[in-house]
Amino acid sequence: MFLAIKELKHGKLRFLMIGVITVLIAWLVFILSGLGNGLSTLSAATFKNMDANYVTFEDGSRSSMSRSLLSESLVEKLENQTNVSAASAMGATMGTVLNNSESDDKEKVDIAILGITPGSFLEPNVIDGKPLQAKNSLEVIANDTLKKKGFKIGDTLKIEGSLEKMKIVGFVKNETYNHLPAVFTTLDKWRSIQFAAPGSDKGIEKPVNGIMLQGENVDSAKIKQLFKNTETVTKAAAIQGMPGYKEENGTITMMLAFLLAISAFVLGVFFYVLTLQKSNQFGILKAIGASNRFLGRAIVSQVFLLSFISIVVGILLTYGTALILPDEMPFSLDLKLVVLYALLLLVISILSSLVSVRKITKIDPLQAIGRME
Repeated sequence: MFLAIKELKHGKLRFLMIGVITVLIAWLVFILSGLGNGLSTLSAATFKNMDANYVTFEDGSRSSMSRSLLSESLVEKLENQTNVSAASAMGATMGTVLNNSESDDKEKVDIAILGITPGSFLEPNVIDGKPLQAKNSLEVIANDTLKKKGFKIGDTLKIEGSLEKMKIVGFVKNETYNHLPAVFTTLDKWRSIQFAAPGSDKGIEKPVNGIMLQGENVDSAKIKQLFKNTETVTKAAAIQGMPGYKEENGTITMMLAFLLAISAFVLGVFFYVLTLQKSNQFGILKAIGASNRFLGRAIVSQVFLLSFISIVVGILLTYGTALILPDEMPFSLDLKLVVLYALLLLVISILSSLVSVRKITKIDPLQAIGRME
C-alpha cells in the first residue's frame, strides 16, 4: 500500500486522467441504472406497490391484464382456496381526460383507469383528500402527478369519447400504470367506461381483468385444475407480463452489460500500458529483492484506491444529476442497485489489474538492468 500511494502522488497527472475515465464510466453506469429503474417504476409502480402475492388471469392471456377477462364471481371462490387469505378483483383501461371544471386549463391528459373494490388491499393510501367510497362511483382518487398538470381535489374529469365523468376526491403517491398516472375508481364505474359498447364484455357477468391474491405458497396448478379457464402466476410474473416492461428492462440491462464489458477492456488496457511503461522499474525492484507478490499487491492496491475514489465521485455526480433533471424524466435511483453496480465496477477494475500483475511475473530483472545501462 505504501508503494501504491507513493506512486499515485508521484504521477498525479497520469493517474488523474485514468481516474477521470473511471469516473465517467461509473457516472454513465449509474445514470443508465437510474433511467432503467425509473422506466420500470413508471411502467409497473401500481403492480409493485400492491400487497398481493399472486394474480389470476384468463387462461392464454400470457399474464397480461389487457388480454384477460374473468368474472368477478370468482373472487369469493378463490378466497376459499388453501393458503389464500384474501382476493380482490381489478380492471384496467387507458383513457384521455380533460378538466371539466371551471378552469382555463383544458389540456388533455392520458391516464390509466383502474377499477378496484373500495377498502380492499388494492386501494393505495391517500396522501391528500379522502379514500374511495363504494356508494359513490363518481368519486376517484388519482396519482399526485396530476397536480402538476393543474388538477386538484373537487375537479371533474371528462373522459374523451364518453359521457362518463369522474370527480377527484383524493390523491395518492407513486401510482403509475403502463407509464401513465393511475386513477382509481370502483369496479362498476370502470366497467361502465370499459364496456360501454354493447357486447364488448363477451357476455361475462361482472367482468374484470384479473384477481389479486394474498397468501403464501398458493397452489397455482390446483387453482387451474379447479377453474379451467384461469391461470395463476406470481406478482413478479404478472409485472413481467405488462406491455413493454420486459423489453424496456432487457434493453437497459443489455446496455449496462455492454458498458461494463467495455469498461473492463478500457481499464485493462490502461493498467497494462502503465505496467509496460514501468517494466524497467519493476525489474530493478525485483533485482533488489522485491517479490512478484509484493509488486502485485502494490498494483492491486493502487487500482483499488483509484477505482474506489472514482466510483464514489461517480455516485456523487449521479445524485447531483438527479437533483437537476426535469420531473418528466423517468429517473429513479435504487440504493441497492447503486451498491451492486459500484461493487461490480470495483471488481472489474481489480480483475483488469490482474493483467498487469501477470505481466510483472514475466519481467526478467537482468534484462531490465541491461536496458537501464
